[in-house]
Amino acid sequence: MKVINKAQGKIDAGDRLEVLPMSQHTGAEIHGVDLREPMDDSTAHAIRAALLQWKVVFFRDQELTRDEHVALGRNFGSVCPGHPTLAPRFPEHPEIVMIEKENHSDDLGANEIEHRWHNDLSYMAAPPMGSILRAVSLPPYGADTEWTNLAAAYAALSAPIRELIDGLTAVHHNVLHVVRGEPNKLAREFMATPLRARHPVVTLHPETGERQLYVNPDYTSHIVELSRQESGHLLEMLNEHLCSREFTVRFRWRPGSIAFWDNRATAHIAPADVPPGHRRVMERITLDGTSFVGPTGFESVTVDGSGAAVVGTRSP
Repeated sequence: MKVINKAQGKIDAGDRLEVLPMSQHTGAEIHGVDLREPMDDSTAHAIRAALLQWKVVFFRDQELTRDEHVALGRNFGSVCPGHPTLAPRFPEHPEIVMIEKENHSDDLGANEIEHRWHNDLSYMAAPPMGSILRAVSLPPYGADTEWTNLAAAYAALSAPIRELIDGLTAVHHNVLHVVRGEPNKLAREFMATPLRARHPVVTLHPETGERQLYVNPDYTSHIVELSRQESGHLLEMLNEHLCSREFTVRFRWRPGSIAFWDNRATAHIAPADVPPGHRRVMERITLDGTSFVGPTGFESVTVDGSGAAVVGTRSP
């Protein structure tokens, strides 16, 4: 397969696949592949290589069925059950999670959840390796998604801060931040079963070996080794840093768009600008991941409400 990376000019033998970077650190569009068709090993390898370099890759004009969506994921790993706490929306496809967003700004009693940067399911000891999101129904404008490169964010920190956080660990939990109204049925279901994991604040990517900043403002509760006050200040700084514009890419969805991101190396944020009277519907699958290891050798583990490790929950 010929893989043309416009940033580096690399070409491999075979069919043509174009990788078009979208920013300095994050995101690339891939052209020259029909994701509805069975995928050969060289194509899967080229897409995975682009994913590892650019952290999130995008495809246009891919009208996939749910069966084809799941089949696409299986080219890159085992497809997980949709969500650990939410009941499947599609019994015939328990791997698929529907993500809906509708603008209720004219309803003062409506539930509103604050949109924050996050890694999917970071409250699990073995979060997904990757996520593949498919556009189903889109408003005429708005509703873009943004991703940030957590390896680039770590590398840009000063040496003293990197040295400080390399040995720290943090607890992540499944909490949604409701800013208006009471939690709706979906939010209550999401939080009904408390889930907590303790991860290194800096993780080593299992494929590239890169060091990555692994905290997020949505699910990270606190840093274990610090006081709550110290933890709050440090997390505030890290959370502000990780979403700096220089590390991010913004994707404009169109019908038939697909996004595939490395959930180990990125955080993302859902849109808060769905136009009034419109609805955004997406469907997502996730791929099995493993627990993280940090620079000091600490391995991710499930914890209980007191922060104690739950026996037998490390991933192999």
